[in-house]
Amino acid sequence: MPSPFPGMDPYLEGEMWQEFHDRLANQISVQLMPLLAPKYVALLAKRYVLDRPLLGIFDLPTERILYPDVHIVAPPRVQPAPVLNAAERVAPGGAGAVVTEPAVELASPVSEEVPLLSVEIRDVEQRRLVTLLEILSPVNKRGEGAREYAERRMELLQTQTHLLEIDLLRQGRRIPLLGELPPASYYVYLSRATRRPFTQIWPISLREPLPTVPVPLLPPDPDVPLDLQAAVKACFDLVGYERLLDYSAPPPPPELDEEDAAWVAEILKKHTGAR
Repeated sequence: MPSPFPGMDPYLEGEMWQEFHDRLANQISVQLMPLLAPKYVALLAKRYVLDRPLLGIFDLPTERILYPDVHIVAPPRVQPAPVLNAAERVAPGGAGAVVTEPAVELASPVSEEVPLLSVEIRDVEQRRLVTLLEILSPVNKRGEGAREYAERRMELLQTQTHLLEIDLLRQGRRIPLLGELPPASYYVYLSRATRRPFTQIWPISLREPLPTVPVPLLPPDPDVPLDLQAAVKACFDLVGYERLLDYSAPPPPPELDEEDAAWVAEILKKHTGAR
């Protein structure tokens, strides 16, 4: 069965997001490729962003964009410390004093390299980057990752490249723009190189299907359509996320308001009854 939701599935914001993110980028490329040929091509581009948890520490360097290489270094071998029995665990010179055992052992937040896929529309003749399609991820929308993305975005806006940003996450910060966004669960933003500094915005409710949005090309070529709902459906058809998502639990954060929570409960009730 497909997703029980008519538009974006809010349950994808949990542990399945990274898989869905990459799958969606691929389906967008597959959908656009025949519309772009023979003059353009939709290529997948991967980069790595260092996701550093927020620890209340300031003056840290900004996130770095990391690209994979083939330099591999083996760490030095370290001999494990000998295991001591209770009689041996004494403080140096402690004359038999037993070392107190810790109450608990917890992991420290660590940095993680998060792979992100985007879709690049390039012209075949000169390989120019014509349009960049970014699917926002949690790492783009929190902490220093949001700052890194804002800087990357600002640099791109200084070029002649069109920028289409797809934000299918309810969590995290929104794209920094002048003025107030219409209230919505999701957004699509289009910054055309010919209309800067203005950005076209599609606010999307949790309860409605995702829109078909334009993908601009080089003048005088017309825009090509991108059916986002069809791309999401193709991901479900291929993977079957409805078998992997726990619809018996509340959706991943942020918490839904009362009306949306009731709507989600009703949708899932019908979905469960249809199975």
